[in-house]
Amino acid sequence: MRSIRAVVSLVGMIALAAMPGSGFAEEGPPLPKPGPHHAHLAKVAGTWDATVEHFGPPGTPPQVSKAVEVNTLDSSGLWLISDFKGQFQGQPFQGHGMSGYDADKGRYTGVWADSMSTTVMLTQGSCDGTGRIRTMTSEGPGMDGKMTTWKMVDEEKGADARVFTMSTPGPGGKDQVMMKITYTRRK
Repeated sequence: MRSIRAVVSLVGMIALAAMPGSGFAEEGPPLPKPGPHHAHLAKVAGTWDATVEHFGPPGTPPQVSKAVEVNTLDSSGLWLISDFKGQFQGQPFQGHGMSGYDADKGRYTGVWADSMSTTVMLTQGSCDGTGRIRTMTSEGPGMDGKMTTWKMVDEEKGADARVFTMSTPGPGGKDQVMMKITYTRRK
């Protein structure tokens, strides 16, 4: 009974402290503000038409499909939220991601989930000095089901064009591009 009273008292004190005019909310830590790296991500906000090329074994033609990606900034300007819809091997495909910049770690971070996997992809990476090229990596299952390192490069080719490549280490350690997406901003 005493522990219930203690919990109820603690909850009441927290509620009172959080009320306007209590000084608690005004004295809390400052909210983070978007910085230059968030501005790099903001340039990708909008609706993008995409041509997707999936590459199979060497010497085989890529599978080509169309898709649409819609990127929006959250209300804080700290996170880019991505929704991707298209086709893969004749089946509907959906993917959802969040990308941001972790100022404490000095790295871009992200999360991706889609309709082809039960695994969530956690990414981290950096950009070139201009913010035009972002390179992210992730550990996850490869096309053969074995764990591999994925490398994703998103390169802005101008205000209304960008190219995304996704690769894994191939023979001899050279990047083997598994997918390429060419984006054009919808007007």
